Amino acid sequence: MLRVNNIQVVYNDVILVLKGISLEISEKGKVALLGANGAGKTTTLKSISGIIRSQNGELEEGDIEFLGESIGQKDPDEIVRKGISMVPEGRRIFDDLTVAENLVIGAHIRTDRSCIKEDMDRVLTYFPHLKIREKQRSLFLSGGEQQMLAIGRGLMCRPRLLMLDEPSLGLAPMVVKEIFGILERINREQGTATLLVEQNARIALHFAEYGYIMESGKVVLDGPAARLMENDDVKEFYLGVTKDDQKKSYSEVKHYKRRKRWLS
Repeated sequence: MLRVNNIQVVYNDVILVLKGISLEISEKGKVALLGANGAGKTTTLKSISGIIRSQNGELEEGDIEFLGESIGQKDPDEIVRKGISMVPEGRRIFDDLTVAENLVIGAHIRTDRSCIKEDMDRVLTYFPHLKIREKQRSLFLSGGEQQMLAIGRGLMCRPRLLMLDEPSLGLAPMVVKEIFGILERINREQGTATLLVEQNARIALHFAEYGYIMESGKVVLDGPAARLMENDDVKEFYLGVTKDDQKKSYSEVKHYKRRKRWLS
């Protein structure tokens, strides 16, 4: 469905952020993009969604294909119409609008206006917390409910691919578990493919079928999620599991980056 082909992204004509990223997502697939802060994960999502140019970024090399068509230089609204929706980090809902009004805004590109109410009802079925607060201003929602609203708004344009940037950020573990359970259900029932950027590697790899790990603007490791979870480096650096379950000494910890064997 989506193919990112060796893309290179530069900010302000100077700062090289992505250094030849390639990844693929199949129809109805679930893919996790993992890595530390500054690895280039969010920039990858912004490049796919087309908003990179509005933030002084430029796709200098490579291309992005969606359903066999190049979208690397297309405008964000055109990319949304083709079936890609992005749920940004930080939720970014419209505080002064109600839950229902936020959801309607998510459908602004659609021409089948008669079906919007049906889709809103479906979203509210997935997120019963929002159903209860449908007429309330979004400002008064909890953090978890705001994240649910952001995801629901992203679903209102009927995407073929839903991209999520740090959906677990700042949320309690029970809320995170609930949200990922709903995402699993949406993927299963609606066939919506998912590209997930997440720092919680454990929950991301449990959710995803395939994973890519980024460091310094490059993909340094990829494979089926189950295999990545058994990789010694992933266990140590992303899942917090050390060999023989022993604690690291300070001298070992300070050489963290040099000991990432996949970069050698």
